[in-house]
Amino acid sequence: MNTMNKKLLLGKIILCPLLISGCVTNQESTQETGEIIWYIAERPVPVPEDISTGLRDYITNTVQPDVKAASQFKPGTIMEWRDKKNSANARRIGKARELMKALPVNVTLSQINGVTVRYVVPHEIDERHKNHLFVEIHGGAFLVNGGDASILESMLIATRLKITVVSIDYRTLPEFPFPAALNDVVSVYRGLLTERPAYSMILGGTSAGGNLAIASLLKFKELGIPFPGALYLGTPWSDLTKTGDTQYTNEGLDRLLVGNKGLLSEAAALYAGTTNLLTPFISPVYGQYENFPPTYLVTGTRDLLLSDTARVHRKLRQASVMAELNVYEGMSHADYMYATDTPESRQVYAELNDFLLRHMQ
Repeated sequence: MNTMNKKLLLGKIILCPLLISGCVTNQESTQETGEIIWYIAERPVPVPEDISTGLRDYITNTVQPDVKAASQFKPGTIMEWRDKKNSANARRIGKARELMKALPVNVTLSQINGVTVRYVVPHEIDERHKNHLFVEIHGGAFLVNGGDASILESMLIATRLKITVVSIDYRTLPEFPFPAALNDVVSVYRGLLTERPAYSMILGGTSAGGNLAIASLLKFKELGIPFPGALYLGTPWSDLTKTGDTQYTNEGLDRLLVGNKGLLSEAAALYAGTTNLLTPFISPVYGQYENFPPTYLVTGTRDLLLSDTARVHRKLRQASVMAELNVYEGMSHADYMYATDTPESRQVYAELNDFLLRHMQ
């Protein structure tokens, strides 16, 4: 093949996706539904260039996620679930206690309406937040992060926003499936309403905590309970089915969740029990968001739940809710909670704070 022909052929290969409709190297149509499925060949994914040195080092020092190994998470008995939970919690409780010593914060154990909570109070409270309370709901697939581990993000929020936080240590799997966690959040919120106006509170959390925050507002609407002044949704696990583009495109890229098959799918089934996964109190992306309070959302380009977050944002905007979506280059699921020394993590909470100061009374 001469040089000119090679150049022409190369040009056709490069331009094919732009000029020829449906130019896909490997696709099929399923007989059952007729849907088109693309199969993307294995390809290199370099570390993003336009991120901080800290986040780049964090990604570089992370072992590439093993999708096959992660998908094999399948406890068969309640005892096996407990063992997995206790093992994960032991590590996270250790990290939380280290952070408790390092940060200028006081933690007090308490109860509200029979539910365990922890008040997390920074040594310095911003005058603009003196009448505000952040009600935080931890993540962990409804399974892990109980006990002292429940305040990992609460401590970051308290010290970076200089605001008092109450962290809800709700009941978790495997002993307490739906609706135990949701009922605990509602009980705590109702108890707090006896002490302060709804508009003075921010409700929110990351991952499963984001799920519970949205589901709680759906429950508040059903019960006629006033909404909080603002909502924080950190990469919310808003759909417990494997739905959403990035459940597929970010499989193996997300260093924390890795993929849906394994922990997520197993925890979703255990949490829902005999209740349909599409029930809005379980998968709140299917709920109605009219009159929701101003909402701050955050996710990353490598987050398996990027689509969950984007879909919630669209639902909020379709309901004419003030909602701000922040997507960070290179971040996997909840990296802002773990790569805490990076500029990206600091910016997440700084922008959350700016958002609250603009929209809270």
